[in-house]
Amino acid sequence: MADLSSVRDRMDVRGSDDEHVGTVHAVEGDRIKLSRSDPAAGGEHHFLHRDMIAAVEDGVVRLTRTAAQARDEWGVEAIGGVTDTDAALDEHGAEPGSPAVGP
Repeated sequence: MADLSSVRDRMDVRGSDDEHVGTVHAVEGDRIKLSRSDPAAGGEHHFLHRDMIAAVEDGVVRLTRTAAQARDEWGVEAIGGVTDTDAALDEHGAEPGSPAVGP
């Protein structure tokens, strides 16, 4: 597995085809969180697992996949994070206005 200790904020992330994938925002656990302000991000944070990293060299995170493959595989939310759907649920995990279940 790749060593994420050398990954820094604002590093360029490039696919194996040398195409721009994104810009590092932070490292969270075993994943790199990409900046949502990067033009390639579409206004969302995206996440790349450390298994996708081939090397970190000369201020660039290089991936084992092409940029297109990386975009197909990237995650769009933090593991264990609250999604928009979760935020719309009540304390029992039900949609507001649904029949009450349990105590």
